[in-house]
Amino acid sequence: MMSRSPRIAIIKLSSLGDVVHALPVAHALRSALPSAHLTWVVEAREYAILRDHPDLDAVVPVDTRLWRRLIWRPAGARQVLGKVGRLRERIRRASFDVAIDLQGLLKSGLLTAYTGAPLRIGFSAGRCRERWNALFTNRRVTPPDSARHVVEQYLALLAPLGIEPGPAEFHVPVPAAADRRIEEYLVKEGVKPGDRLVAINPGAGHPQKRWSVARFGALAERLATEAGARLLLLWGPDEAHMAREISLALPGHSALLAPPTDLGELTALLKRCRLMIANDTGPLHLAAALGTPSLGLYGPTRAERNGPYGARCRGLQSPDGTMSGLEVRAVFEAARGMLEGAE
Repeated sequence: MMSRSPRIAIIKLSSLGDVVHALPVAHALRSALPSAHLTWVVEAREYAILRDHPDLDAVVPVDTRLWRRLIWRPAGARQVLGKVGRLRERIRRASFDVAIDLQGLLKSGLLTAYTGAPLRIGFSAGRCRERWNALFTNRRVTPPDSARHVVEQYLALLAPLGIEPGPAEFHVPVPAAADRRIEEYLVKEGVKPGDRLVAINPGAGHPQKRWSVARFGALAERLATEAGARLLLLWGPDEAHMAREISLALPGHSALLAPPTDLGELTALLKRCRLMIANDTGPLHLAAALGTPSLGLYGPTRAERNGPYGARCRGLQSPDGTMSGLEVRAVFEAARGMLEGAE
């Protein structure tokens, strides 16, 4: 029988949206096992979203992206082996009782094995993103058919612990300093509490997941003209040109170009918005987790599984599986309905 104060490792490395989708697992564990010691192993780039999380006792950042860059350099393999060895030793010293691999990849499987936990939970081979992952777990779960969304599939991995979670709950801390900086920015830009502030994020990690900038521009123009929206254009690395192009499509209507933000500031900014509209990307899921109504645009990925999660969220699925199959009219009507429903 498991101790009431087990040491549990959650292995979910990346990306931002996937880490956000896994947050209810930490909350469900904390609710069911309040005395447990919970550690999350995550990529360095996503570390900030977990750093001050109230459901966690520790967060262990790893940088597999750096490892992949180093491995091809002279003496790089030696550096990587040293980093991996030190990480393995740190994880092993924690003496975990349970490790839960939510990632389903070979690298997450290795980290799960490094814990040395007697109970190592993961997806069954057929549900892993990389089948070899199943070699590193000893309790493998096939989520039920009712678990359609990835959030529900992650929560299904708690079954071997006898935990039947209730509705998914997301806790996303907003750093106080970041909140103050965003408040100062919005006041400076003349954004009032009653404004219909609509965030648009045109970027995405994969080109096939991106709705065209021209269509985002047409959508923005209709939101400003017909729905009385104040537009906030978000951008990530190498995406500022997309936001500027959308802004140019708004003659006579000013749009705010978001300032450069770290993850804490982005969180504070999204919390102030009345609506978030984006492709299938991390900021969309972050907004949804904050309780901001969120409209996701989906082509090759399934909104049913990967859409923004929450009662006030919606994933709009392209009828032909391509982003070009989403018409501006359909996106505008969905966005206007969500704006009116939120008031």
